[in-house]
This record gives sequence, C-alpha cells and structure tokens, in this order.
Amino acid sequence: MLLNVHSYYSLRYGTYSLEELMDEMVSYGYDTAVLTDINNSSGSLDFIRKGQEKGLNPLAGMEFREGDIFHFVAIARNERGFEEINAYRTALNMEGLTLPERAPEFKDVFIVYPFEKMGCFALRDYEYIGVRPEECSRAVLLGTTALARCVVLAPVSFRRDDYTFHKQLRAVDHNVLISQLSLTQVATVMEHFIPRAQLMLLYKALPQVLQNTYRLFMQCSFTMDFTAAKNKASFTGSHYSDKALLLKHVMNGFANRYAKTDMVAQQRIQRELEVIENQHFASYFLITDDICRYARNKDFYYVGRGSGANSAVAYCLGITDVDPIALNLPFERFLNPKRKSSPDFDVDFSWRDRDDVYDYIFKRYQPGHTALMGAMSTFRSRSILRELGKVYGLPKAEIDRLLHEPDNMLNKNEVIDTILSVYNRMEDFPNQRTIHASGVLIAEQPLTLYSALDKPPKGLPTVQFDMYTAEDIGFEKFDILSQRGIGHIKDCQQLVLQNKGLSIDLENPKRFFNDPHIADQLRSANTIGCFYIESPAMRQLITKLRCDNYLTLVAASSIIRPGVASSGMMAEFIKRHHNPGAVTYPHPVFKEQLSETYGVMVYQEDVMKIAHAYGGLDMADADVLRRMMSGKYRNKKHLVEIEDKYFDNCKAKGYDLKVSREIWRQMESFAGYSFNKAHSASYAVESYQSLFLKTYYPLEFMVSVLNNYGGFYSRKVYVNEARLAGANICLPCVNHSVYSTCIEGVDIYLGFDEVLHLEKALASSIETERQANGLFTGLENFVARTGAGIEQLLILIRVGAFRFLNIGKKELLWHAHLLVSKKQQHNSGNMLFQSDIHIPVLPQLEQHNTEDYYDEIELLGFCVSGSMFDLAKSSYRGDVMAKDLLTKAGQVVRMVGDFVAEKYVRTKKGELMKFGTFFDCEGVFFDTVHFPPSLAEFPLRGAGVYLIEGKVTVAYGCAALEVIRCAKMPLKVDPRSE
Repeated sequence: MLLNVHSYYSLRYGTYSLEELMDEMVSYGYDTAVLTDINNSSGSLDFIRKGQEKGLNPLAGMEFREGDIFHFVAIARNERGFEEINAYRTALNMEGLTLPERAPEFKDVFIVYPFEKMGCFALRDYEYIGVRPEECSRAVLLGTTALARCVVLAPVSFRRDDYTFHKQLRAVDHNVLISQLSLTQVATVMEHFIPRAQLMLLYKALPQVLQNTYRLFMQCSFTMDFTAAKNKASFTGSHYSDKALLLKHVMNGFANRYAKTDMVAQQRIQRELEVIENQHFASYFLITDDICRYARNKDFYYVGRGSGANSAVAYCLGITDVDPIALNLPFERFLNPKRKSSPDFDVDFSWRDRDDVYDYIFKRYQPGHTALMGAMSTFRSRSILRELGKVYGLPKAEIDRLLHEPDNMLNKNEVIDTILSVYNRMEDFPNQRTIHASGVLIAEQPLTLYSALDKPPKGLPTVQFDMYTAEDIGFEKFDILSQRGIGHIKDCQQLVLQNKGLSIDLENPKRFFNDPHIADQLRSANTIGCFYIESPAMRQLITKLRCDNYLTLVAASSIIRPGVASSGMMAEFIKRHHNPGAVTYPHPVFKEQLSETYGVMVYQEDVMKIAHAYGGLDMADADVLRRMMSGKYRNKKHLVEIEDKYFDNCKAKGYDLKVSREIWRQMESFAGYSFNKAHSASYAVESYQSLFLKTYYPLEFMVSVLNNYGGFYSRKVYVNEARLAGANICLPCVNHSVYSTCIEGVDIYLGFDEVLHLEKALASSIETERQANGLFTGLENFVARTGAGIEQLLILIRVGAFRFLNIGKKELLWHAHLLVSKKQQHNSGNMLFQSDIHIPVLPQLEQHNTEDYYDEIELLGFCVSGSMFDLAKSSYRGDVMAKDLLTKAGQVVRMVGDFVAEKYVRTKKGELMKFGTFFDCEGVFFDTVHFPPSLAEFPLRGAGVYLIEGKVTVAYGCAALEVIRCAKMPLKVDPRSE
C-alpha cells in the first residue's frame, strides 16, 4: 500500500534513515514499499539491497516536484523502469528544464498524480490518480469509471511524533522562521506510518482502489545483481585484447624499471598478471594507465598512490614511482583471490591540471557512462545550532552565546530547550548532495541504471549516491585528486628553466635517496614548503629520528598519523629507532616480520603480516581484516568470523591468551589510522622530489610554493624562508611584477595577486600592457595606459609599486589625486584646462618606515621591507636565539618570537593544551609547549610578537620551550592614524 515513502534523502523534508524506514515497515505490518525520495534516487539501491536482505519487497521510484509543488510519483516496474526515471530526472537536471505537470511517456514506469489532477487530462495505461486517506470521502462520490484509475496514496515522511522536526527542516530549507512556513511548504500532519490493518479500513469503502494498488504492486519487481562488477568491463572491447595490451605495456615498462636478469621481478610480474587476468581487472589497470599516459603526453606531473602502489605492474606502467619489490610490499595488500573489488589507485595532479584531466576522461569515455562520484554533506554540530537558532528567530548574539557559552544561565529557556531536543537527531543528518573530493565512475552500462545524475557547479554529471553505496553495488571509483604540492614541483621546474636556463629531470627519483646534500637537508628538518614534511609536528619527528634516508621517511609518514601517535607507539618507535638492540619483542614472529620497524606495527601491511604469521590467517583473510578494521568494509559479521578464526588459531598454537588479546588490540588500533606502506612510500617519493628542488634551487622552489598558494603555513613564512635562502624580497612593482610572484636572478618580486583589494582585471593587464608598450615611465603614463581608477592607484602607491620613481609615497598620493581630477575634467568635456598637469611644489613630507610596515601588513598581510620585530616598541630580542636552544637544556630562558602557528590538543583528562610555533628575529623557527595551567593564565592570542618565558626541553636532539608565561609585546603606534 506504500507507493510514496520518503527517507531523509528527501533533503530537509523526510526524517527516516533507510534502516529506520525498514524497521517501521515491519513494525507496522508492511512487506512492500516504494522509496520515492523527492527528485533523487540517492538511497534507492541501498534501500532495495538492504530491504531484500531483511526479507522485504522494496521497490524504487521517485517523487517529482517543482520547488514545493508536487507533480507526480514515478514507480519503476523493474530495473528498466528505474533507468527511465533516472534518465528523465537527469535530463531535467543537466539541461536546467522546468518540470512539466504531465509526466512524459514511459515504457516500464507507473505514474501516480495527486487527486486534484482528476479529470485534467486523459490518463495513459500506466497512469493513475492517487487517493490520500483524508481524500477517501471525496473519492467515494466518484463513479466506477473514475475509480478504475485510482490507487492508494498514503505518503510516509516522518514518525508520528516527528512533525515538528519535519517543520524545522522545512524552515531551514526555506531559510524562514518556523512560524512563517506556508501550508505548501510542509507536508500534511498525516504523512506518517499507519498500521496496515488500519489503512485497509480507511479504504474499506473503496475496494476498487485497493485492488488497483495490489495489481500495480504485483507488476513491480527489482532483481539487480549487486555483487557483479559495474565498472567498464573492457578497455579495448575484448578481455583477450585487454590481456595482450596490458602485457605489452608492462613489458615495455619492465625494461625501464628492472634489469632483464631480475628473476624476482619477473616472477612477481607474472604472478600479478595472472591474478589481474583471473579477476578481470585488466580494464581497470588499462584505464588508469591511459589517464597517466595522457598526463605524460601533456607534461602533467602526477603521483600515483593507494593500494595499487603495492603492484609491480603499476610500477612498470608508470602509474606509480614506488618499487614494491624493493620495499617488500605484500602483493596480497594489492590483490588477492578474496578481494572482489579492484585495487585502489589514487592519482594526484596539480590543482591547475586536474580539470584538464577530467575533461579528457569525460571526452575519452562514453557519455552517460562516466560521472563524478557523489557525496552527502551532513549537518554538523555548530551548523545545527546556527540553523535552528535562525529558524526560531534568535539574534546572532544569542546564537553565539549558545555556541561559545553553552552553560550560561541565559541559555535556559523554552526555545533553547526545543533546539537542543533535536540537536542529536540532526547530527550527521543529510543536508545536501555534493561532489566527492576526487572520485570518478566509468561504467559498462549507462549510469542511469543506478542513479539520476546531478549537474553541480563544476558542470560535470555527478551520481546521487556516495562512495559507500558505489562499493556496495559493485563500483570501483578512479580517484583523480588535486594537490598543491605537485603544483610546487611542476612550477619550480619551469621557473628554473626561465631563471637559470636549466632543464630538470625528476624521473627516477631513486637517485635522490642517496644524495648527501638532500640527506643533510632532511636531517636538519629544513623542509618548509616540502610536501607532507613541513608541519611543525613532522619537522620535530624528523629531527627526533635524525631522519636522513628514504625508508625512515616512509615510516615517519605513517607514524605521524593521529591514531599511531596518540597510542604511544610513535614515541616507542623513536625510542627503539635510537636503541634497536634493547627492543623486546612480544613474540619471535614480531622480530621476524617487523624487524625493519623494531616490532612496531607502523603500516597497514604490518597488520596483515602479524595476522598471517602470528594469528594463522591466510593473507587474503588478513587483508579482509585490515579493510574491516580501517572502516572500508561494512560486513561486521565477517569480522566476527575472522576474529574467531584468529583466536582459534592462537589457541591451537598454544599462545598465551593475554598476549594474543593485546596483539589483536594493537592491530585494531593501528589499522584504522596508519597508512598503507605504499601510500607512505608514495608520499615520501614526492617529499624527496620537493627536497631535491629545495636543496638545489631554493629560491625558485619558494616562489613556486607562493604561486601555488602555500601549504601548511601562511605566506609570510615562505617569504621568510626565501629570504633565509638568500633572496632579495621585493615589493610588487609595476615595472617588474606580474600577476603571480616572479624571480629575476636572486630578486623575488611579489605578485599582484598578493595585494588585497587590487582588482584582478587591473592586476592582469599591467603585465600585458608592459609587454606590448614597454616600461611605465610615471603615474600619468600608467593611468593613461591602464585606465586605473583612484582607489586602485592609491593601493599600488601604498604597497610601493611605484618606488622606481624615487618619489615619496605622500607626494605620489598627491599626484594621484591631481591626475584623477584632471582625467575627470577631460571626461566631463571641460576643455578650458587641457594643458599638461601642473604639479605644485610640495614641502618636504615626513615619511616613517613604520608607515610602510603598516601599509604592507594591511595590503599584503605581512611586513616585507621590515619585520614584526621592527614594529615592537621594545628592542629586547630575548636571552637566546633559536639556533642556540640545544645548549640551554633544562634552563629557564626568555625568547621573543613572531607567531607562526598553533595546534590545539586535549590531554587524557580532557584539558586543553597547545603547541605553538614562532620564529625569532633571525627568522629561525622554535617550538613551544603550553600545558593547561600556563595556557589558561597566559593564552596565545593570534598573530603578533610574543615575549615567552619557559624551560628548555630537549628530546632526541629536538628542542622546545615549555612555557611558564607569555604575552604579546606592545607595538609602535600606527603613525597613519595620527
């Protein structure tokens, strides 16, 4: 009887999750229902798959609305009908069409119109009129002929006691007060489950309507095979040709990667190809290879990672630069007979290149078969309170108080209580459909078989379900990511060619691993700007490990992860790294399998190794265990089966149960947070490529970091780093600068893109005009050639862009106003004063460096011609510089630092503490630790120069200042305001 059921995928309308919906169906006596979410099929396949597992008869459809106006319900007779519905919704979405009141012609779809459409048009064979429970009395008055085309329409949208929640969601959707909602904007109060027997009684006087509804249901079924692979089955058109082409490409690459006599590599390749063939994954490899070949032909730099980097086949194809044999990466982590899904390839491109790669994929592969992966953004804690606060008309100040002072007595009132009563319900509640960060689907069949497609702002078709549903129904996505670190590398190569005339080859990065200069750079943690290894925490870890080689960096890339670090195993790894002879292994298996990491499970592969060697699981089961523990496998029953097998094997081997439990706990702890080794290895390769550029071409490298809009730190940090490397940092200049930052020898000219409030059109045109007609000779010449208005001209003067004229800023500001005044007279047609502009002789105008510093902070965000230390009233710069901290271990010292960054953490007691990062007046970094007592009394308050008193602590050669007290130092008064 349920032809029109909504879940919470009817966004900001329905309140049921799919699981709740199915439980309610059983509770109220129903075994069949059609999920008809509004204008989407996000939950349809999950509803059908999960419902069938519960023994229900779930069906698929969609409710079509134009805004709040309900036009009709479409019900799929079968999978073909579901495709028709999705295709129609997709056409509306992609073409931006208005939904007509009348449904189009369908072949395998039933249409149900609202009761008020009775008699508006002649119904087709598959079209009906829906009669709601509250409309039964009116329907009884109709004749038999009219009732012959009527069915039961008893919509379900919310629980019986959830009507207020529904109204709150509708008010959020319309951004109005809940009291302002109109009747057309909300459902009727009746849209909840009615017990089946009671529903039958409501239609007792309409037996024909009940019979029509039964008949409709009897014609509907859904039998999709959710276990079958849905990806494009063949790259070439046949599996045999795929196999031959893959072998050809692999063997061509083998010659570049391995020696002809390397039998270990040959056997590994042969074994991988056999598994790829047996599990029909050749197409997935060839498509990924095709994308990477396109990138190489376009000279796009990329990094391949993910579990696919465990593959020697991928290494030979050039998808990754990680040698799995050299790193002893287990093949089964990549593929095994029990893995039903394709291996995961993540391919990172520069943020500038990714859209081009997307364009290639969507043109190369069949339209309608290719789409971006969807995702669902949810209501989060603060957004819930803000949205509900607005719905109930709370002023912003009261909403802020609720957020920041939840225990304030003023928060105790009826409205706040109402808001808080639904807070937990809305946590992680679907809010809007969006795009997955990187996923692309390439299907064998049209994607409308599985979902309607949206057209988000990016303009590319996007499926309406998320990655979890995709995997559950047999899809494997291609991850095409964008990363600024890759932009650094590519841009640096181009800058070195322009500035030094040198062409840099970054292929075969193994040669960087043995470079002593790069090793020195890494060991000293001089890694600012380098991908993944520039954060304060990572630089401290590198220092503590005295990391100067690739394998240690690979390990560091994984143990820095939150789960490993918070478990205490990061500290344990550092300790064992410095004294491997003192390591005690819980079992000989740990020494045998994990000697490289001193018995610590650093990588996800380590979980597999221990589960296999200690727990007796085969490697395929060990990989399933890893996937389950990392949250990428949702069959909890299977996890229990494997856990039982593990403990049974341990018992059979005579192991101590207490030890076995502790090892299981460690595996469970690490699997969810640590990287797979291939992933860490891929990151480390990219880090080494960045390190190579920073070591040998530091100025060009820092310019490339700035032009890719930085990384972990603010721009002033990268400018400081360039200055330390010997650069002469120049303010933007109309005769030297371009839109982005550029370099001439050792002179780095900041780009116009750095200047706040400078219009992009003017910033871009300056370079174009200069190239076409030569350097600018003065203000008048600049205005005449660029048409700059007074506001833009004043910005350029204040930022120092006309300093080549050797005229003071204040004089230039006078000239600018006179110029614009003359221009306005000319434009107004006043020809009386058309002589050249007369510049009056001005008295000597006093100019302070301090004014320039404040101008630069206002317009660039930081000082360039000076530093924050030059703005401090006091000339005191501390007892010790950062470079000398190691010699002051245990001493209480005072330091003066320019604030760089901070990180909040919570202690085991739940108290708040911070880690701070500063640099001293010499531009050298130092780190601070703010424990809860000192943080509470002496908090950090954002940017500024701080006087810090603390005790110097040194751990494994890494110094930090344990703060006793700190405060911002007063700055000189801004003379511009005087």
